[in-house]
Amino acid sequence: MKTPSVQLHHHVTKHASRSRLFLAGLWVLAIAFLLPVLTGFAAAQAQNNPVIAQLISKVPAASLVAGADAYGPIDEDIPVAPVLSNGEQIGWAFITSDFVGTTGYSGKPIHVMIAVDKDAKIIGVKLVKHSEPIVLIGIPEARIAALTEGYIGFDLVEAAKGSDHELNIISGATVTIMVIDDSILRSGIKVARALGLGGLSAPTQSTAPQFEIDPDAVAPADWFTMVGDGTLRRMSLDVGQVNEAFAAMDDPRALERPITAAPDATFIDMYATLVSIPAIGKATLGERGYNNLRNWLKEGEQAILVAARGEYSFKGSGYVRGGLFDRIQLIQGDMSVRFRDRNHRRVGDIMAEGAPELTEMDLFKIPAASNFDPTQPWRIELLVHRDIGAIERLYTTFDIGWQPPANYLKKVAPIASVANPSEDTEIANDEQAAKAALWQRIWRDKTVEIVVLSIMLVTLTAAFFFQGLLTRSAKVTFWFRICFLTVTLVFLGWYANAQLSVVNLMALTNSLVTGFTWEAFLLDPLTFILWFSVAAALIFWGRGAYCGWLCPFGALQELTNRIAKFFHVPQWTLPWGLHERLWAVKYIVFLGLFGTMLASIDQAEKLAEVEPFKTAIILKFDRSWPFVLYALVLLGAGLFVERFYCRYLCPLGAALAIPARIRMFDWLKRYKECGTPCQNCAHECMVQAIHPTGEINPNECHNCLHCQVLYQSEKICPVVIKKLKRQESLLASMEGAKKALNRTQTTKPNPKENS
Repeated sequence: MKTPSVQLHHHVTKHASRSRLFLAGLWVLAIAFLLPVLTGFAAAQAQNNPVIAQLISKVPAASLVAGADAYGPIDEDIPVAPVLSNGEQIGWAFITSDFVGTTGYSGKPIHVMIAVDKDAKIIGVKLVKHSEPIVLIGIPEARIAALTEGYIGFDLVEAAKGSDHELNIISGATVTIMVIDDSILRSGIKVARALGLGGLSAPTQSTAPQFEIDPDAVAPADWFTMVGDGTLRRMSLDVGQVNEAFAAMDDPRALERPITAAPDATFIDMYATLVSIPAIGKATLGERGYNNLRNWLKEGEQAILVAARGEYSFKGSGYVRGGLFDRIQLIQGDMSVRFRDRNHRRVGDIMAEGAPELTEMDLFKIPAASNFDPTQPWRIELLVHRDIGAIERLYTTFDIGWQPPANYLKKVAPIASVANPSEDTEIANDEQAAKAALWQRIWRDKTVEIVVLSIMLVTLTAAFFFQGLLTRSAKVTFWFRICFLTVTLVFLGWYANAQLSVVNLMALTNSLVTGFTWEAFLLDPLTFILWFSVAAALIFWGRGAYCGWLCPFGALQELTNRIAKFFHVPQWTLPWGLHERLWAVKYIVFLGLFGTMLASIDQAEKLAEVEPFKTAIILKFDRSWPFVLYALVLLGAGLFVERFYCRYLCPLGAALAIPARIRMFDWLKRYKECGTPCQNCAHECMVQAIHPTGEINPNECHNCLHCQVLYQSEKICPVVIKKLKRQESLLASMEGAKKALNRTQTTKPNPKENS
């Protein structure tokens, strides 16, 4: 017959199992039934008119272009609309998202309306619509609008030729600004080419004489002549020029750390040429070297030689095998190529007569997929940085341009314009390459943050795997946790703005039903890495790995509560019955947001303000007073009820708790005496995640490891104390027996003495 306590234990366990199955089933049913609905909705939306037809009414012509008063009808072939002034056409208007697929952090395009004139110059820009709730909330939209309007006067012809431009970044909106810049430039060039503005035209429409590389051309034999006739292009920068370039920047910090070498000292003396042209390859690498180059290159691939001397390395001191050369990139028109280790070879010696002594000589392969044209001009962009803080840098660029001298080219007959069956595929490939280049650029800029986050994840993983060793000392565990949470709050939250949100899940769901692409999520490297680590952690430890250790707002709550305890602020423990029912609130909040998203994702993102993350972490309380008051009220409640928001309101915690039921391991050790009769762990659990019967609720546990400290405590855990007493009693008994044996041996008579 079961005792009452065992019956209660069985009833609670059975009830908990049913609850878990119900929640898991609810999640599966929601996904199963709602995804087809969303997919059908997305398919219907995809068949609608171009974006310009939906948004043109929101931007009066006069607000887009000074002096304009109306739009003409949208072109049937190209989604552009004439811009009219007194009945005369002064330009063409279009929406960037009709021409390029670059998406913002939210996974959706940032819609910008642009007007261009007949010379392919931008005459009007307006930010029309965006869905960047994490990045832009709190940043006045006027700042973003002013930045976009700064493109007025921009020459798309020069951009198509590869001319560089200065990109102004707004702190806290780096990803958004880079997406806007990429969209404006690429869509503007596409429209200008499609309409033939400024002399630009699509390659398939060209009837001008074409060129190809002349295999019989001959290059000069000596270095000096090759530099003189343009076979080799040179860029020589001294320290003074570089210091002047940084001094001209708007940021005054650029002046604080100038290069201290003499102004006329060589910063970099750099040379570049296209060695896949047979004559140039043989002249610089020698016959044998050129043959090795040909064996290295596959069909359609080209190669450049980059060589330099001076105190600055174009490869970078931080370059490692398998990595990326982040200081140089090749640009041709609106195409750019970054070079990786697999596309790189060192050159042992330059064979041209009179070549200077160079410290770096390298070959870089240009992939065939980049559609590089060896007969057209290109340039190498050199990135130069200046440290202005412990982990902060400013950047500027210098260009070395190259175009093939006429003697290396020969004319071919013009090719009539014909339909290209693979044109759509090529356009798609170009779009994909452009998106990849954008997110790769962002990852390079976040190298320091990525390294620090990786160290944090490795450290936390080691702490969980070896928690038995860590929790032997309550003091070590306490300070390890305090230090880790401080780094989470200060670095991950306030510095890097890597706060996960339920909005991320909305963006993911929307992406899955409207056409999933990795690029939308790769735009924010820290968020991307965190979500992948959270997904892995759900299998091993449930939601606690993120909620208990890596959530900046959670860290803020716990640290402020620790301060409150230090000043003896009373701590309230809610009755178990009320506490258990309040758990359900966060699931209701999450399901409410999820349901709202089905009707309007924009409305759901507004309702997601139930999360105080943007106010307290992203914007550091620099926001209008209602949002600040709301966040402070939640933090104030957390001073009395530890992690109040996490326990009862957090929709993200609820979203993570549902799939966390798949976790395959139970790392938290328990004794059979836990809960019956011992309640120490339940009383000291910071979020009351331990049932009175002793079970740990994995949906609520934050993996703080305090129960594992108590599990080994020789002063608190009655099981450990009882074991120690039993061991002491056993040792005392053994010691007594040993002493008795020694006395017996001492008093025993010696047979030899008796004889």
